[in-house]
Amino acid sequence: MAYVAAQWAMLVVLAKLGNPEMVGQFALGLAITAPVLMFSNLELRAVQATDATRGYRFGDYLALRLIGTTLALVVILGIVYLTGYRGETALVILVVGLSKAFESISDLFYGLFLQRERVDYMAKSLFLKAPLSLIGLSLGVYLAHSVVVGVVALALVWALLLFGYDVRMGARILRAPYRALPGPMTGESDSDTKLRPYWKVSTLRKLGRVALPLGFVGVLINLYPNIPRYFVEGYLGAHALGIFAAMAYTTVAGIKLVDSLAQTAGPRLAGYHAAGNEATFRTVLFRTVGLGLLLGAAGVLVVLFAGSEILTLFYGAAYATHPDVFLWLMVAAAIDCMTSFQYWAITAARRFASQMLLYALVACATTAACFWLVPAAGLRGAALACVIAAAVRWCGGLAIIVHVLYTLRNRVNSEAGTDKG
Repeated sequence: MAYVAAQWAMLVVLAKLGNPEMVGQFALGLAITAPVLMFSNLELRAVQATDATRGYRFGDYLALRLIGTTLALVVILGIVYLTGYRGETALVILVVGLSKAFESISDLFYGLFLQRERVDYMAKSLFLKAPLSLIGLSLGVYLAHSVVVGVVALALVWALLLFGYDVRMGARILRAPYRALPGPMTGESDSDTKLRPYWKVSTLRKLGRVALPLGFVGVLINLYPNIPRYFVEGYLGAHALGIFAAMAYTTVAGIKLVDSLAQTAGPRLAGYHAAGNEATFRTVLFRTVGLGLLLGAAGVLVVLFAGSEILTLFYGAAYATHPDVFLWLMVAAAIDCMTSFQYWAITAARRFASQMLLYALVACATTAACFWLVPAAGLRGAALACVIAAAVRWCGGLAIIVHVLYTLRNRVNSEAGTDKG
Protein backbone atom coordinates (compact mmCIF):
# COMPACT_ATOMS: atom_id res chain seq x y z
CA MET A 1 0.00 0.00 0.00
CA ALA A 2 2.84 2.38 0.85
CA TYR A 3 4.62 1.79 -2.45
CA VAL A 4 1.46 2.17 -4.51
CA ALA A 5 0.66 5.40 -2.68
CA ALA A 6 4.20 6.69 -3.31
CA GLN A 7 4.02 5.91 -7.04
CA TRP A 8 0.74 7.77 -7.24
CA ALA A 9 2.20 10.65 -5.22
CA MET A 10 5.10 10.96 -7.67
CA LEU A 11 2.64 11.90 -10.41
CA VAL A 12 0.95 14.30 -7.99
CA VAL A 13 4.34 15.94 -7.35
CA LEU A 14 4.99 16.32 -11.07
CA ALA A 15 1.54 17.80 -11.54
CA LYS A 16 1.87 20.21 -8.61
CA LEU A 17 5.52 21.27 -8.90
CA GLY A 18 5.74 21.02 -12.67
CA ASN A 19 3.20 21.01 -15.45
CA PRO A 20 1.26 18.54 -17.64
CA GLU A 21 4.19 18.43 -20.08
CA MET A 22 6.44 17.07 -17.32
CA VAL A 23 3.83 14.46 -16.47
CA GLY A 24 3.63 13.60 -20.15
CA GLN A 25 7.43 13.21 -20.45
CA PHE A 26 7.54 10.95 -17.42
CA ALA A 27 4.61 8.91 -18.73
CA LEU A 28 6.29 8.65 -22.14
CA GLY A 29 9.50 7.42 -20.51
CA LEU A 30 7.58 4.69 -18.72
CA ALA A 31 5.57 3.83 -21.85
CA ILE A 32 8.73 3.33 -23.95
CA THR A 33 10.98 1.58 -21.44
CA ALA A 34 8.49 -0.66 -19.66
CA PRO A 35 7.63 -2.97 -22.60
CA VAL A 36 11.32 -3.46 -23.47
CA LEU A 37 12.31 -4.33 -19.92
CA MET A 38 9.26 -6.50 -19.38
CA PHE A 39 10.24 -8.62 -22.38
CA SER A 40 13.83 -8.90 -21.21
CA ASN A 41 12.58 -9.84 -17.73
CA LEU A 42 10.79 -12.89 -19.19
CA GLU A 43 8.47 -12.64 -16.17
CA LEU A 44 11.12 -14.58 -14.24
CA ARG A 45 9.64 -13.45 -10.94
CA ALA A 46 6.46 -15.38 -11.73
CA VAL A 47 8.34 -18.34 -13.22
CA GLN A 48 10.57 -18.58 -10.16
CA ALA A 49 7.80 -18.03 -7.60
CA THR A 50 5.65 -20.79 -9.15
CA ASP A 51 8.51 -23.24 -9.76
CA ALA A 52 6.86 -25.83 -7.52
CA THR A 53 9.22 -28.63 -8.58
CA ARG A 54 12.30 -26.44 -7.90
CA GLY A 55 13.89 -27.25 -11.25
CA TYR A 56 16.28 -24.25 -11.31
CA ARG A 57 18.56 -22.50 -8.85
CA PHE A 58 18.30 -18.82 -8.00
CA GLY A 59 21.66 -18.28 -9.67
CA ASP A 60 20.22 -19.55 -12.95
CA TYR A 61 17.42 -16.99 -12.79
CA LEU A 62 19.88 -14.25 -11.79
CA ALA A 63 22.23 -14.93 -14.71
CA LEU A 64 19.38 -14.87 -17.22
CA ARG A 65 18.01 -11.63 -15.72
CA LEU A 66 21.41 -9.90 -15.90
CA ILE A 67 21.77 -10.84 -19.56
CA GLY A 68 18.27 -9.68 -20.41
CA THR A 69 18.55 -6.37 -18.54
CA THR A 70 21.81 -5.48 -20.26
CA LEU A 71 20.32 -6.17 -23.69
CA ALA A 72 17.22 -4.14 -22.77
CA LEU A 73 19.28 -1.04 -21.99
CA VAL A 74 20.98 -1.33 -25.37
CA VAL A 75 17.59 -1.60 -27.10
CA ILE A 76 16.24 1.47 -25.24
CA LEU A 77 19.26 3.46 -26.33
CA GLY A 78 18.61 2.39 -29.93
CA ILE A 79 14.92 3.34 -29.70
CA VAL A 80 15.76 6.84 -28.48
CA TYR A 81 18.27 7.28 -31.30
CA LEU A 82 16.04 5.91 -34.08
CA THR A 83 12.85 7.69 -33.03
CA GLY A 84 14.56 11.06 -33.00
CA TYR A 85 13.85 12.06 -29.38
CA ARG A 86 16.27 14.78 -28.33
CA GLY A 87 17.08 17.01 -25.40
CA GLU A 88 15.21 16.63 -22.14
CA THR A 89 12.74 14.08 -23.44
CA ALA A 90 15.56 11.75 -24.55
CA LEU A 91 17.31 12.10 -21.18
CA VAL A 92 14.11 11.34 -19.30
CA ILE A 93 13.58 8.15 -21.33
CA LEU A 94 17.18 6.96 -20.83
CA VAL A 95 17.28 7.65 -17.10
CA VAL A 96 13.88 6.07 -16.56
CA GLY A 97 15.24 3.02 -18.40
CA LEU A 98 18.25 2.89 -16.05
CA SER A 99 16.06 3.17 -12.97
CA LYS A 100 13.80 0.41 -14.28
CA ALA A 101 16.90 -1.75 -14.82
CA PHE A 102 17.73 -1.53 -11.11
CA GLU A 103 14.11 -2.29 -10.35
CA SER A 104 14.32 -5.31 -12.65
CA ILE A 105 17.08 -6.89 -10.56
CA SER A 106 15.13 -6.18 -7.37
CA ASP A 107 12.13 -7.83 -9.01
CA LEU A 108 14.06 -11.09 -9.31
CA PHE A 109 14.84 -11.04 -5.60
CA TYR A 110 11.13 -10.55 -5.00
CA GLY A 111 10.57 -13.79 -6.90
CA LEU A 112 12.93 -15.53 -4.49
CA PHE A 113 11.11 -14.03 -1.51
CA LEU A 114 7.76 -15.16 -2.90
CA GLN A 115 8.99 -18.67 -3.66
CA ARG A 116 10.28 -19.11 -0.11
CA GLU A 117 7.12 -17.49 1.31
CA ARG A 118 9.04 -14.60 2.87
CA VAL A 119 6.72 -11.91 1.60
CA ASP A 120 7.74 -9.81 4.61
CA TYR A 121 11.15 -9.22 3.00
CA MET A 122 9.49 -8.02 -0.18
CA ALA A 123 7.07 -5.84 1.77
CA LYS A 124 9.89 -4.20 3.75
CA SER A 125 11.80 -3.48 0.55
CA LEU A 126 8.79 -1.79 -1.01
CA PHE A 127 8.04 0.05 2.23
CA LEU A 128 11.56 1.48 2.22
CA LYS A 129 11.39 2.29 -1.48
CA ALA A 130 8.11 4.18 -1.17
CA PRO A 131 9.12 7.30 0.83
CA LEU A 132 12.68 7.37 -0.50
CA SER A 133 11.49 7.32 -4.12
CA LEU A 134 9.01 10.10 -3.47
CA ILE A 135 11.59 12.21 -1.61
CA GLY A 136 14.22 11.74 -4.33
CA LEU A 137 11.92 12.68 -7.20
CA SER A 138 10.35 15.57 -5.29
CA LEU A 139 13.67 17.12 -4.29
CA GLY A 140 15.03 16.82 -7.82
CA VAL A 141 12.03 18.52 -9.39
CA TYR A 142 11.72 21.15 -6.66
CA LEU A 143 15.40 22.17 -6.48
CA ALA A 144 16.25 21.98 -10.18
CA HIS A 145 12.81 22.54 -11.71
CA SER A 146 13.67 19.64 -14.02
CA VAL A 147 12.06 16.25 -14.45
CA VAL A 148 15.46 14.91 -15.59
CA VAL A 149 17.06 15.64 -12.22
CA GLY A 150 14.03 14.10 -10.52
CA VAL A 151 14.34 10.77 -12.36
CA VAL A 152 18.14 10.74 -11.79
CA ALA A 153 17.47 10.93 -8.06
CA LEU A 154 14.89 8.15 -8.47
CA ALA A 155 17.46 5.90 -10.18
CA LEU A 156 19.98 6.49 -7.40
CA VAL A 157 17.42 5.58 -4.74
CA TRP A 158 16.49 2.32 -6.49
CA ALA A 159 20.16 1.38 -6.93
CA LEU A 160 20.90 1.98 -3.24
CA LEU A 161 17.91 -0.13 -2.15
CA LEU A 162 18.86 -2.96 -4.51
CA PHE A 163 22.39 -3.30 -3.16
CA GLY A 164 21.69 -2.15 0.38
CA TYR A 165 18.62 -4.28 1.14
CA ASP A 166 17.43 -6.70 -1.55
CA VAL A 167 20.81 -8.33 -2.19
CA ARG A 168 21.49 -8.61 1.53
CA MET A 169 18.12 -10.22 2.25
CA GLY A 170 18.54 -12.53 -0.73
CA ALA A 171 21.82 -13.82 0.67
CA ARG A 172 20.18 -14.37 4.05
CA ILE A 173 17.23 -16.29 2.66
CA LEU A 174 19.45 -18.58 0.61
CA ARG A 175 21.39 -19.50 3.74
CA ALA A 176 18.20 -20.19 5.72
CA PRO A 177 16.75 -23.72 6.10
CA TYR A 178 14.49 -24.58 3.18
CA ARG A 179 10.83 -25.43 3.68
CA ALA A 180 9.15 -26.96 0.63
CA LEU A 181 5.69 -25.96 -0.55
CA PRO A 182 2.99 -28.50 -1.51
CA GLY A 183 4.00 -30.44 -4.59
CA PRO A 184 6.75 -32.81 -5.73
CA MET A 185 10.42 -31.85 -5.44
CA THR A 186 12.28 -32.82 -8.62
CA GLY A 187 15.00 -30.16 -8.85
CA GLU A 188 18.09 -29.32 -6.85
CA SER A 189 17.28 -25.80 -5.69
CA ASP A 190 17.32 -26.95 -2.08
CA SER A 191 21.13 -27.04 -2.41
CA ASP A 192 21.26 -23.50 -3.82
CA THR A 193 22.84 -21.49 -0.99
CA LYS A 194 25.17 -19.10 -2.84
CA LEU A 195 24.13 -15.67 -4.05
CA ARG A 196 25.83 -15.62 -7.42
CA PRO A 197 24.83 -16.09 -11.06
CA TYR A 198 25.43 -19.48 -12.69
CA TRP A 199 26.56 -19.20 -16.30
CA LYS A 200 25.88 -22.75 -17.49
CA VAL A 201 24.81 -22.21 -21.11
CA SER A 202 22.65 -25.32 -21.47
CA THR A 203 20.68 -24.48 -18.32
CA LEU A 204 20.20 -20.85 -19.32
CA ARG A 205 19.06 -21.91 -22.78
CA LYS A 206 16.53 -24.34 -21.30
CA LEU A 207 15.24 -21.80 -18.79
CA GLY A 208 15.02 -19.17 -21.52
CA ARG A 209 12.86 -21.47 -23.64
CA VAL A 210 10.56 -22.12 -20.68
CA ALA A 211 10.18 -18.42 -19.87
CA LEU A 212 10.14 -16.99 -23.41
CA PRO A 213 6.34 -17.11 -23.81
CA LEU A 214 6.00 -15.12 -20.58
CA GLY A 215 8.50 -12.63 -21.97
CA PHE A 216 6.03 -11.88 -24.74
CA VAL A 217 3.26 -11.83 -22.14
CA GLY A 218 5.22 -9.28 -20.11
CA VAL A 219 5.60 -7.06 -23.17
CA LEU A 220 1.93 -7.30 -24.01
CA ILE A 221 0.80 -6.74 -20.42
CA ASN A 222 2.73 -3.47 -20.36
CA LEU A 223 2.03 -2.60 -23.97
CA TYR A 224 -1.72 -2.83 -24.17
CA PRO A 225 -2.41 -0.33 -21.31
CA ASN A 226 0.01 2.08 -23.01
CA ILE A 227 -1.59 1.79 -26.46
CA PRO A 228 -4.31 4.34 -25.56
CA ARG A 229 -1.56 6.69 -24.34
CA TYR A 230 0.26 6.46 -27.66
CA PHE A 231 -2.96 7.36 -29.47
CA VAL A 232 -3.76 10.20 -27.06
CA GLU A 233 -0.27 11.68 -27.51
CA GLY A 234 -0.49 11.28 -31.28
CA TYR A 235 -3.97 12.76 -31.76
CA LEU A 236 -4.30 15.14 -28.79
CA GLY A 237 -0.76 16.06 -27.73
CA ALA A 238 1.42 15.90 -24.60
CA HIS A 239 -0.92 18.10 -22.54
CA ALA A 240 -3.86 15.73 -23.03
CA LEU A 241 -1.55 12.77 -22.38
CA GLY A 242 -0.55 14.27 -19.05
CA ILE A 243 -4.19 14.59 -17.98
CA PHE A 244 -5.09 11.09 -19.22
CA ALA A 245 -1.99 9.51 -17.64
CA ALA A 246 -2.75 11.08 -14.26
CA MET A 247 -6.31 9.72 -14.28
CA ALA A 248 -5.20 6.33 -15.58
CA TYR A 249 -2.46 5.97 -13.01
CA THR A 250 -4.93 6.64 -10.22
CA THR A 251 -6.67 3.41 -11.26
CA VAL A 252 -3.42 1.55 -11.96
CA ALA A 253 -2.39 2.13 -8.35
CA GLY A 254 -5.43 0.15 -7.23
CA ILE A 255 -4.68 -2.64 -9.70
CA LYS A 256 -1.12 -2.92 -8.40
CA LEU A 257 -2.42 -3.19 -4.87
CA VAL A 258 -4.70 -6.06 -5.92
CA ASP A 259 -1.85 -7.71 -7.82
CA SER A 260 0.27 -7.64 -4.68
CA LEU A 261 -2.45 -9.74 -3.04
CA ALA A 262 -2.75 -12.03 -6.05
CA GLN A 263 0.93 -12.87 -6.36
CA THR A 264 1.15 -14.07 -2.75
CA ALA A 265 -1.30 -16.82 -3.71
CA GLY A 266 0.76 -17.84 -6.76
CA PRO A 267 3.30 -20.16 -5.07
CA ARG A 268 0.59 -21.98 -3.13
CA LEU A 269 -1.59 -22.36 -6.23
CA ALA A 270 1.43 -23.77 -8.07
CA GLY A 271 2.03 -26.28 -5.28
CA TYR A 272 -1.61 -27.41 -5.26
CA HIS A 273 -1.60 -27.74 -9.04
CA ALA A 274 1.65 -29.72 -9.10
CA ALA A 275 0.35 -31.99 -6.33
CA GLY A 276 -2.94 -32.56 -8.19
CA ASN A 277 -5.02 -31.02 -5.40
CA GLU A 278 -7.83 -29.82 -7.67
CA ALA A 279 -10.34 -29.04 -4.92
CA THR A 280 -8.05 -26.71 -2.97
CA PHE A 281 -6.74 -25.09 -6.16
CA ARG A 282 -10.30 -24.33 -7.25
CA THR A 283 -11.37 -23.04 -3.83
CA VAL A 284 -8.42 -20.64 -3.47
CA LEU A 285 -8.90 -19.42 -7.05
CA PHE A 286 -12.62 -18.68 -6.68
CA ARG A 287 -12.15 -16.89 -3.37
CA THR A 288 -9.38 -14.67 -4.69
CA VAL A 289 -11.28 -13.77 -7.86
CA GLY A 290 -14.27 -12.90 -5.71
CA LEU A 291 -12.06 -10.64 -3.59
CA GLY A 292 -10.90 -8.90 -6.78
CA LEU A 293 -14.53 -8.33 -7.79
CA LEU A 294 -15.41 -6.76 -4.44
CA LEU A 295 -12.39 -4.44 -4.45
CA GLY A 296 -13.02 -3.38 -8.06
CA ALA A 297 -16.69 -2.67 -7.40
CA ALA A 298 -15.76 -0.56 -4.37
CA GLY A 299 -13.42 1.52 -6.55
CA VAL A 300 -16.15 2.14 -9.12
CA LEU A 301 -18.55 3.34 -6.42
CA VAL A 302 -15.96 5.74 -4.99
CA VAL A 303 -15.25 7.29 -8.39
CA LEU A 304 -18.95 7.43 -9.27
CA PHE A 305 -19.73 9.62 -6.27
CA ALA A 306 -16.44 11.49 -5.74
CA GLY A 307 -14.38 11.23 -8.94
CA SER A 308 -14.12 14.95 -9.66
CA GLU A 309 -13.29 15.74 -6.06
CA ILE A 310 -10.50 13.16 -6.01
CA LEU A 311 -8.91 14.52 -9.18
CA THR A 312 -9.16 18.11 -7.98
CA LEU A 313 -7.68 17.26 -4.60
CA PHE A 314 -4.65 15.37 -5.89
CA TYR A 315 -3.93 16.96 -9.27
CA GLY A 316 -5.81 20.24 -9.57
CA ALA A 317 -8.92 21.56 -11.30
CA ALA A 318 -7.44 21.12 -14.79
CA TYR A 319 -7.44 17.33 -14.30
CA ALA A 320 -11.07 17.16 -13.15
CA THR A 321 -12.69 18.33 -16.38
CA HIS A 322 -13.39 14.78 -17.60
CA PRO A 323 -15.15 12.88 -14.78
CA ASP A 324 -16.74 10.47 -17.27
CA VAL A 325 -13.29 9.47 -18.52
CA PHE A 326 -12.17 8.77 -14.96
CA LEU A 327 -15.25 6.62 -14.34
CA TRP A 328 -14.69 4.48 -17.44
CA LEU A 329 -11.05 4.02 -16.49
CA MET A 330 -12.14 2.78 -13.09
CA VAL A 331 -14.59 0.32 -14.69
CA ALA A 332 -11.68 -1.08 -16.70
CA ALA A 333 -9.62 -1.26 -13.50
CA ALA A 334 -12.41 -3.15 -11.71
CA ILE A 335 -12.33 -5.83 -14.39
CA ASP A 336 -8.53 -5.96 -14.18
CA CYS A 337 -8.78 -6.55 -10.44
CA MET A 338 -10.35 -9.94 -11.21
CA THR A 339 -7.95 -10.75 -14.02
CA SER A 340 -4.94 -10.19 -11.75
CA PHE A 341 -5.93 -13.26 -9.79
CA GLN A 342 -6.66 -15.11 -13.03
CA TYR A 343 -3.14 -14.33 -14.28
CA TRP A 344 -1.42 -15.87 -11.26
CA ALA A 345 -3.65 -18.95 -11.35
CA ILE A 346 -2.84 -19.51 -15.03
CA THR A 347 0.87 -18.95 -14.35
CA ALA A 348 0.73 -21.39 -11.44
CA ALA A 349 -0.62 -23.96 -13.89
CA ARG A 350 2.37 -23.18 -16.20
CA ARG A 351 0.11 -22.22 -19.13
CA PHE A 352 2.64 -19.77 -20.53
CA ALA A 353 1.91 -20.24 -24.25
CA SER A 354 -1.85 -19.81 -23.68
CA GLN A 355 -1.22 -16.49 -21.97
CA MET A 356 0.92 -15.31 -24.87
CA LEU A 357 -1.97 -15.89 -27.28
CA LEU A 358 -4.44 -14.26 -24.88
CA TYR A 359 -2.47 -11.04 -24.46
CA ALA A 360 -1.74 -10.84 -28.17
CA LEU A 361 -5.52 -10.86 -28.67
CA VAL A 362 -5.93 -8.18 -25.98
CA ALA A 363 -3.31 -5.94 -27.63
CA CYS A 364 -4.99 -6.31 -31.02
CA ALA A 365 -8.40 -5.52 -29.53
CA THR A 366 -7.00 -2.44 -27.76
CA THR A 367 -5.36 -1.14 -30.93
CA ALA A 368 -8.51 -1.63 -32.98
CA ALA A 369 -10.63 0.09 -30.33
CA CYS A 370 -8.22 3.05 -30.18
CA PHE A 371 -8.23 3.43 -33.97
CA TRP A 372 -12.00 3.57 -33.86
CA LEU A 373 -12.67 5.53 -30.67
CA VAL A 374 -9.82 7.99 -29.95
CA PRO A 375 -10.15 10.10 -33.14
CA ALA A 376 -13.92 10.21 -32.70
CA ALA A 377 -14.30 10.61 -28.93
CA GLY A 378 -10.92 11.84 -27.64
CA LEU A 379 -10.10 10.96 -24.04
CA ARG A 380 -13.45 9.25 -23.53
CA GLY A 381 -12.70 7.01 -26.50
CA ALA A 382 -9.33 6.08 -25.00
CA ALA A 383 -11.02 5.17 -21.71
CA LEU A 384 -13.62 3.03 -23.50
CA ALA A 385 -10.80 1.26 -25.32
CA CYS A 386 -9.36 0.37 -21.90
CA VAL A 387 -12.71 -1.15 -20.91
CA ILE A 388 -12.81 -3.24 -24.08
CA ALA A 389 -9.26 -4.46 -23.46
CA ALA A 390 -10.07 -5.46 -19.86
CA ALA A 391 -13.20 -7.32 -20.94
CA VAL A 392 -11.33 -9.30 -23.61
CA ARG A 393 -8.61 -10.16 -21.07
CA TRP A 394 -11.14 -11.36 -18.50
CA CYS A 395 -13.11 -13.52 -20.95
CA GLY A 396 -9.99 -15.11 -22.40
CA GLY A 397 -8.53 -15.76 -18.94
CA LEU A 398 -11.78 -17.38 -17.85
CA ALA A 399 -11.66 -19.74 -20.82
CA ILE A 400 -8.08 -20.79 -19.97
CA ILE A 401 -8.95 -21.36 -16.31
CA VAL A 402 -11.92 -23.53 -17.23
CA HIS A 403 -9.58 -25.67 -19.33
CA VAL A 404 -7.02 -25.79 -16.51
CA LEU A 405 -9.63 -27.05 -14.04
CA TYR A 406 -10.94 -29.59 -16.57
CA THR A 407 -7.45 -30.92 -17.26
CA LEU A 408 -6.55 -31.03 -13.58
CA ARG A 409 -9.70 -32.94 -12.70
CA ASN A 410 -9.07 -35.47 -15.46
CA ARG A 411 -5.50 -35.91 -14.23
CA VAL A 412 -6.68 -36.52 -10.68
CA ASN A 413 -9.30 -39.00 -11.84
CA SER A 414 -6.77 -40.79 -14.03
CA GLU A 415 -4.29 -41.07 -11.16
CA ALA A 416 -7.05 -42.34 -8.87
CA GLY A 417 -8.00 -44.96 -11.43
CA THR A 418 -4.37 -46.05 -11.75
CA ASP A 419 -4.04 -46.37 -7.97
CA LYS A 420 -7.15 -48.53 -7.82
CA GLY A 421 -5.82 -50.71 -10.61
